[in-house]
Amino acid sequence: MRIDVPEGQHPIEYVWGDMVPGIGPAAANFSLSVYAHTTLGLREFEAARLRVAQINGCSFCLDWRTERDGEKVEEEFADAVTEWRTTDRFDERTRLAAEYAERYTLDHHRLDDAFWERMTAHYSQLEIVELTMSIGSWLAFGRLNHVLGLDTVCVLPGH
Repeated sequence: MRIDVPEGQHPIEYVWGDMVPGIGPAAANFSLSVYAHTTLGLREFEAARLRVAQINGCSFCLDWRTERDGEKVEEEFADAVTEWRTTDRFDERTRLAAEYAERYTLDHHRLDDAFWERMTAHYSQLEIVELTMSIGSWLAFGRLNHVLGLDTVCVLPGH
């Protein structure tokens, strides 16, 4: 960890809350809202989230699996995300979610008209905005945690 955390303090709560009380709690609320208020299907959501985690290298995010109504994606799902271009395990929406996450994270300047034609053929504008905000959250906060070394001690409060 690159930040000194006082003895007995929860690293995530300390860095995200106590150190920057005007910013951290708002960031945490945004991060948690992505999970609490999503309208995206679990497979699309997890394909995008895991692709960002793979690119960020965030240990916690790579191990995390979102659960909805007692369901999670299958164990092999992360491997399929890595191979999103060729896997036969994804429908077109899930494949596009992984592709969008990768392109947004690595080279957002090359999201061309051909890509947007495919996206708008499979996602509503509301879903595109939601997916975009979700990817932005995972990109920013996964990198923040990884860069500060928090991803190795990250446990969401209440888990």
